[in-house]
Amino acid sequence: MTQQDAAQITGYHAHVYYNAATREMAGELRTAIEARFEIRMGRWHDQPVGPHPEWSYQVAFAPDLFADIVPWLALNHGALTVFIHPETGDDIADHTLHALWLGRQEEIDISALR
Repeated sequence: MTQQDAAQITGYHAHVYYNAATREMAGELRTAIEARFEIRMGRWHDQPVGPHPEWSYQVAFAPDLFADIVPWLALNHGALTVFIHPETGDDIADHTLHALWLGRQEEIDISALR
């Protein structure tokens, strides 16, 4: 197995999945994230977008925040699913081989990444 250098990671995306029934919960989590971390928050998508099978919003953060935000999300995501992936320039590998899940794992539509 060829090892890769983590220095190629330029950032991370955490996608918080929600639906009509959990949108308020997702909003509370979003407010807490914005208050606690120096991140870039994406738009609400009340429909599946790109490879994501659920409604979602994106939380973009720098690699040096990983050790702070991911454990916090692990303890605070509640019933929501959070999909986390690095940004290395290889979208397919980032969304499949290098991805992390908090909560229920979903099926990503990688055809949207080609």
